[in-house]
Amino acid sequence: MREKMKIGIICTSFHKEEMESMLHYATEQSISNGFEISLIKWIPGVMEIPLTINRMITENNLEGIVTLGIIEEGETQHGVVMGQAVISSIINLQLKYNIPIGLGIIGPGAKKEHIKPRIEPHSRAAVNAITKMKN
Repeated sequence: MREKMKIGIICTSFHKEEMESMLHYATEQSISNGFEISLIKWIPGVMEIPLTINRMITENNLEGIVTLGIIEEGETQHGVVMGQAVISSIINLQLKYNIPIGLGIIGPGAKKEHIKPRIEPHSRAAVNAITKMKN
């Protein structure tokens, strides 16, 4: 019997209540998909996700990573620019290490009323992306 695939989950600290819900759904989906969650890392915000991914891959024996975060709409384009930079970095890390990274980031540009309905589907989809890309 094959060992369970070892994954890590990254959670951002902004929107703590929503992030705890996202972690709950991601954990539930991970168990359902037969994964072992080896590491859960809480970080300040979305901007810290790429560095955290890099460290998790190089310091741990992980076969996949789930990223969870929220980039809310702001008064400027800061969130959009940040979101583009972070997603670009995530793609580059995925290609560099050949490890699936599930993107569970709501936004950029998410309005407050859009966050709650997206919590469960984004969390589960991030885990399911790893499932589909693991081989």
